[in-house]
Amino acid sequence: MPELAIIVGAYLIGSVSFAVVVSRAFGLPDPHDYGSGNPGATNVLRTGNKAAALLTLAGDGVKGWLGVFLAQLFAARLGAVDWTVPAAAIAVFVGHLWPVFHRFRGGKGVATTAGIVLALHWPLGLVLFVVWAIMAFGFKISSLAALTAALILPLGAFWFLGNTLSAWAMLVVALLLFWRHRANIAQLLAGKERTIGR
Repeated sequence: MPELAIIVGAYLIGSVSFAVVVSRAFGLPDPHDYGSGNPGATNVLRTGNKAAALLTLAGDGVKGWLGVFLAQLFAARLGAVDWTVPAAAIAVFVGHLWPVFHRFRGGKGVATTAGIVLALHWPLGLVLFVVWAIMAFGFKISSLAALTAALILPLGAFWFLGNTLSAWAMLVVALLLFWRHRANIAQLLAGKERTIGR
C-alpha cells in the first residue's frame, strides 16, 4: 500500500527536530530546557547563536518542503490515491509537533508549515512569508507573526487551490498551529509575550 508508506515517510521526515540536532552540533543546551522550552528557531536564538537559529529555521523549513515534495513525486510514480499528498502534508507537520525521534516533544511548526506551503503552492508561500515578515519586524513578536500567517493560511489555500483536499489539509495545519500557540495567545492577551531575541 504505497499511500501508507508515503505518509509514514513524511511523518518520519517531520520527526527530525533541527533545533535539537543543531544545538547538539553547536554544543548548545537542549532547547527544551530554557526560554520557552520550544524546540524552534526563536528559542535557539535566545542562546545568542544566530547561526544555530538560522540553521534550525532552514532545516525545519526544508523538511516540510521535502516531506511534501517526495510525497508528490512518489504518489505520481506509484499511482497513489489523490488524498496521499494532503495526508503527507499533515503527517510531516504532525511529525514536527510530536517527533518519534525526540520523545514526542516537538516544536510549534511555523517553519515547517512554510516549507509545506511552498511545496504545495509557492506563490501562497511567498504571500504568507511577506505577512509573517511584516508582523515579525513590525511588532518583534514571533508568535503574533506566526498566528497572523496561520489565520491567513486556510483562506489563502482555498483562494489559490480551490475546494481541494490540499486546502482542507492547510485548514487542519492552521488549527493545529493555533492549538500549539495557545500559551502564547494567553501571553499576548495578558501583554506578557516575549519579544524576538529576548
